[in-house]
Amino acid sequence: MKTRYTLLALTLLSFLSLFVGVSELSVPDLFRLTPEQKEILVISRLPRLTSILIAGASISICGLIMQQLTRNKFVSPTTAGTFDSARLGVLISLLVFTSASPLVKIGVAFIFALLGTFLFMQILERIQFKDTIFIPLVGLMFGNIISSISTFFALKYDLVQNMSSWLHGDFSMIMEGRFEMLYLSIPLLALAFFYANQFTLAGMGEDFAKNLGLNYTQVVNIGLAIVAMITASVVLTVGMIPFLGLIVPNIVTYYYGDHLKKSLVQTAIFGAGFVLICDIIGRVIIFPYEISISLTMGVIGSGIFIYLLMRRRRSYAI
Repeated sequence: MKTRYTLLALTLLSFLSLFVGVSELSVPDLFRLTPEQKEILVISRLPRLTSILIAGASISICGLIMQQLTRNKFVSPTTAGTFDSARLGVLISLLVFTSASPLVKIGVAFIFALLGTFLFMQILERIQFKDTIFIPLVGLMFGNIISSISTFFALKYDLVQNMSSWLHGDFSMIMEGRFEMLYLSIPLLALAFFYANQFTLAGMGEDFAKNLGLNYTQVVNIGLAIVAMITASVVLTVGMIPFLGLIVPNIVTYYYGDHLKKSLVQTAIFGAGFVLICDIIGRVIIFPYEISISLTMGVIGSGIFIYLLMRRRRSYAI
């Protein structure tokens, strides 16, 4: 998993993604684009590719940060209620601020995602039986409670269709002018890289980090704020992408270890590539129709998640 090889694979997948779709577009056409083909490339294919790369890299790094801070390999925005909290925030913004701008929606979603993640962290501190597998199960139950609250309000105020668009991640509706909010993730990823060493120290435990002079609470809060903001932007633009923040960090840290700064770039590359593969599969498996990224990632991700659980149980048995 050398960086140059994974980066080359990501480049090839990105190039392939531009030519997958109902409208015909081939490599020779790039040298003699018709006005229709140029519109398809600029308005649809390139924005979709950009959103896939940003969302895949962002959510993967969010999972890596959460796993480092909680010292649990099975914690991610999916298994900690972060996605569900952000979705509830978007729903509340529609109810309270009926004509809210995208920035207001993402602000409310960020607040709810941050509060939900903080609440999950507080639950972790009060759990005495801190089993590696038990904690994400608690997070899934916590997320389902929040999801039930969202469903209740959506049914009461006839917003079920709106809520379903954030429940199922889908890149098919991504077009020019409808994905730019994802650019907010880029400076946040740079901030995550800047604090990578501090996140690594925080992952060694509160007492150890404080003995080294680290402001443990501040670093944890910064990490959770980065996760919440990125999650809010992805949910509002693309929807939920399940298991991505769980699977990719586990695969990368298996090769690179738990030093976050060493594995951060590979996590971003591998996450973007994994979403690209799932997106291409979803576009070709029932061509000319398309399967949402949420369904494709859910099937593949749940299988890998079960494998990780079984592997962890076998290691305990040994």
